Amino acid sequence: MERLAIFVDVQNVYYTCRQAFGRHFDYNAFWARFAAGHEIVVANAYAVERGDPRQQRFQTILRAIGFNVKLKPFIQRRDGSAKGDWDVGITLDAMEAGPLVDHVVLVSGDGDFDLLVSRLRDRYGVRVTVVGVSSLSADSLVREASDFVPIEGALLL
Repeated sequence: MERLAIFVDVQNVYYTCRQAFGRHFDYNAFWARFAAGHEIVVANAYAVERGDPRQQRFQTILRAIGFNVKLKPFIQRRDGSAKGDWDVGITLDAMEAGPLVDHVVLVSGDGDFDLLVSRLRDRYGVRVTVVGVSSLSADSLVREASDFVPIEGALLL
């Protein structure tokens, strides 16, 4: 049975699906498609904690599906900008999982992950599937992936 690690950049998926389709990502459909028939070694969903009750219900749903939800506090800067990305956390967790799995699924279109995907593939010999919105996924990330699966159709609510 193939050993699988799943890493979901929740903020990236939320905003790209909303921008491209005005719809939400279907985490249940994703899980059914990618986790079935695999040994799940790690399945992390990375989100920003704002203390919003709707967001907390969403996090509960993710946990019920099978994800470990990792939260980082939302930081509002004085100038009005905000920070709350998980790029380094996702990268560290993925590199730790690399030697333990056969296949990594990264759900994000963020081009900052192109080096991570390359390293996972070259250093550990794992297959890396990137799942993202085609029109909003970085070309460099898509090129580095072993496979690219567009978010569309059945992966949208």
